[in-house]
Amino acid sequence: MLRFFEKLTNPFPAAEPQQPPRGLLAFCLHYSKGMGWPLLVMATLTALIAMLEVSLFGFMGQLVDWLIEKDPKTLWQTEGKTLLTMGLLTAVGIPALILLHAAVIHQTILGNYPMAIRWSAHRYLLKQSISFYQNDFAGRIATKVMQTALAVRETATKLLDVMVYVLVYFSTMLYLIADADLLLVTPLLVWLALYIALQCYFVPRLKDVATRQADARSEMTGRIVDSYTNINTIKLFSHTSREAEYAKDSMSQFLQPVYQQMRLVTWLTFSVQTLNYLLVFAIGAMSIWLWTEQAVSIGSIAIAVSLALRLNGMSQWIMWEVSGLFENIGTVVDGITTLAQPQLVQDVPDAKQLAVSGGAITFADLQFNYGKAFGKESGHEHKAPVLNGLQLQIKPGEKVGLVGRSGAGKSTLVNLLLRFYDLEQGKILIDGQDISQVQQESLRAQIAMVTQDTSLLHRSVRENVLYGKPDASEAELLAAIKAAEADTFIADLTDPKGKSGLDAQVGERGVKLSGGQRQRIAIARVLLKNAPILILDEATSALDSEVEAAIQQSLNTLMAGKTVIAIAHRLSTIAAMDRLIVLDQGRIVEEGTHQQLIAAGGIYAQLWAHQTGGFIGLD
Repeated sequence: MLRFFEKLTNPFPAAEPQQPPRGLLAFCLHYSKGMGWPLLVMATLTALIAMLEVSLFGFMGQLVDWLIEKDPKTLWQTEGKTLLTMGLLTAVGIPALILLHAAVIHQTILGNYPMAIRWSAHRYLLKQSISFYQNDFAGRIATKVMQTALAVRETATKLLDVMVYVLVYFSTMLYLIADADLLLVTPLLVWLALYIALQCYFVPRLKDVATRQADARSEMTGRIVDSYTNINTIKLFSHTSREAEYAKDSMSQFLQPVYQQMRLVTWLTFSVQTLNYLLVFAIGAMSIWLWTEQAVSIGSIAIAVSLALRLNGMSQWIMWEVSGLFENIGTVVDGITTLAQPQLVQDVPDAKQLAVSGGAITFADLQFNYGKAFGKESGHEHKAPVLNGLQLQIKPGEKVGLVGRSGAGKSTLVNLLLRFYDLEQGKILIDGQDISQVQQESLRAQIAMVTQDTSLLHRSVRENVLYGKPDASEAELLAAIKAAEADTFIADLTDPKGKSGLDAQVGERGVKLSGGQRQRIAIARVLLKNAPILILDEATSALDSEVEAAIQQSLNTLMAGKTVIAIAHRLSTIAAMDRLIVLDQGRIVEEGTHQQLIAAGGIYAQLWAHQTGGFIGLD
């Protein structure tokens, strides 16, 4: 039966995620689409349960009066129908409503609601620009997704479940006590005014502390995850103690709002408890006085005192729920700063897919400086932008090598071709199509790249290679692996779960493999993708000379019929390219074949002459 309720809402909504609004209410409503009707049903059931629970207290008071006033022999004859009705309501009706209420909350809402938020937020963040991830900890971003999803759920459910319950319960209680004697309502109204005043004083302060605490928690998690991700570097430089202190600093920062929160909670608890016992005293004293004046019955006194005691317990629950509500609001507000950021690189409306026929690439008057001012505006007239009016045409199937000193703009040019950033000025065309007007996914599907710092997914070797072409056959997969000379080591791989070969896990970022092994898997992935445009960024830098020589023929086969852009500091690896482009300060300063540039005696010739063992400084 409970599975029926689990399927009433969809944890993975199909709608394309949009940028969430930055306002608190609008943000919560944005991520509550599809959950509106379950929340309304929950609130309605909550109101019914609250009214019925208070009505039971009223009936108990009436029952006390019957037991005092009526003859036991005739009680069933005179009040039998009422007793039977209330008995069925207590034994069957209210439990049935509680079961329905619990099923809606626990099966329909609590699991699917935050998962739908995580799913939408994750898909939205996957489309964020590279700069978004460069400016924050990966662990911090992940924490914001997880925390915010739960906080939005808790905010919505507490507002519609707890607050509705409290309002209906208290209103019904006031009605019942007023029906006995209006004077008995006075202590309750005074209590309510003071209780609200306490909440108005403490809750906003708790909200502010909770917001700071959520941000500090994300920072702390981000630092810890950063240490784990870079554990090799930490051990290489013997900085275990330094990293412990780095984490301790964020933990200490996290403790400050925790201490502030606990101080506020202590004073709030003391104040509410004192107020509660004063209410019980006032209700009890007034009930006794009214009874001595024969103004109320014993049953009415039983109702008033029992409801006051019930309110004593409820008020503590309400206090924690309200505090939790504002703590969650603080977490949502903190999450908005990350999850509601606009996507800096977006497809234009109705963007078409890129169609590559030949692979011609045109860089027309590129101006780019990562959004930073330059020249007179930046106060540094001598400083030029990263790319400054760059013009370059690459013919279909042409193999071009990019050469230049560190910071010359080689990697930036490639990043712009992949549209990791949008141009500040100029255009990039592929077969005459402006890449800013086509779908990003289709653009990158037509470009394959092997980088110097190869990063693998924390999955199996098979999954990493198939990333190049997920629908590839087993024969295609094995052929790509063999061509990349990766079959020589894959068969010997194992992981802690007992999986081996192609099914072995490679560890986070491929940490369980050597640099050369990661590079060969990356090359196999690109061989399998077989895109018409190929970018090689120090593609063989992690390979030893023997392995490089072995797969050079595979790279030559891979480059056949493709437009190739190769970046290399080991100039011998690109000397045979059709054309070499030398960049300096964001401009093309030399171009030609290897022999032509050597003969020209310019920057390229200097770099060639200065290499020792075929290497120069890293970019």
